[in-house]
Amino acid sequence: MNDSLITVPPDFMPLAADDFGLRFDGASTEPDADTPPYDLDSNPRYRVLRGFHSQLLPDNRDISIYLPEAYRTEPRKRFPVFYLHDGQNLFDGRTSFAANRTWRAHTTADWLTREELIEPVILVGIANTGARRMAEYTPTRDARLGGGEGYLYGRLLVEELKPLIDRRFRTLPDPAHTALGGSSLGGLISLALGLKYPQVFGKIAVLSPSVWWNKRSILALVGEAKPKPDLRIWLDMGMAEGLRHLRDTDLLHRRLLQRGWRDGIDLSYLRVPGGQHDEESWATRFDQVLRFLFPKSRD
Repeated sequence: MNDSLITVPPDFMPLAADDFGLRFDGASTEPDADTPPYDLDSNPRYRVLRGFHSQLLPDNRDISIYLPEAYRTEPRKRFPVFYLHDGQNLFDGRTSFAANRTWRAHTTADWLTREELIEPVILVGIANTGARRMAEYTPTRDARLGGGEGYLYGRLLVEELKPLIDRRFRTLPDPAHTALGGSSLGGLISLALGLKYPQVFGKIAVLSPSVWWNKRSILALVGEAKPKPDLRIWLDMGMAEGLRHLRDTDLLHRRLLQRGWRDGIDLSYLRVPGGQHDEESWATRFDQVLRFLFPKSRD
């Protein structure tokens, strides 16, 4: 990318010396005459950290950051952060698994913020690494499918990425203002890491979770987390995703209730009529996720 084309807003702090020399670029990578312009290309609140390198896992990955409008208009204010897996599916239809099908996370967050239904929040998308997605998004090893590198991925988030984001942006770094979320295996690893790191992530979004993984080992992880972690949890499953998955998620919901979470207080479980296992379905309920995890303060 031509550095002269990158517009850096005045409220973006320069990278610290220990940020590995990485640069935050705009949305697009290389210009393509056949690709229509996207609103993200000219949006100064959207940045992509290309090729984030971990000392813990082998593959580099892109990190997408979307800032709320108040980040620019209120230069002294700090903001909560929502870390989301499968980052290439959140904002930009040119990078999504299914072309032009994303969670529309940025437009949904902007709309809810304008309507004063949620607090302004920084969205951070962590791209998956393709072939190693299953390994990184699974907390236990399955005898047949392998995997089980989820806690190494968790260390990447806790020890490497979050400190970088907290240095680079005006964040509220405490767990009460830090969320982690994802769908499918991303939902599975979000819950597992929330249980392991409640001192880091205080809010968890678990969309269409892969409860089936390794003989439903997530149920045991919920039971083993003692004392009960102080987590606010969103849980859902589409009713068109298959009866097995719906029953598994019902079981997970009951297990959370047994451990002391309370519906409508620190737990919300939604069975989504017609909900399928795809980006469009997750996009249509992302507003409800945001409203539960980051409700507007009425003080």
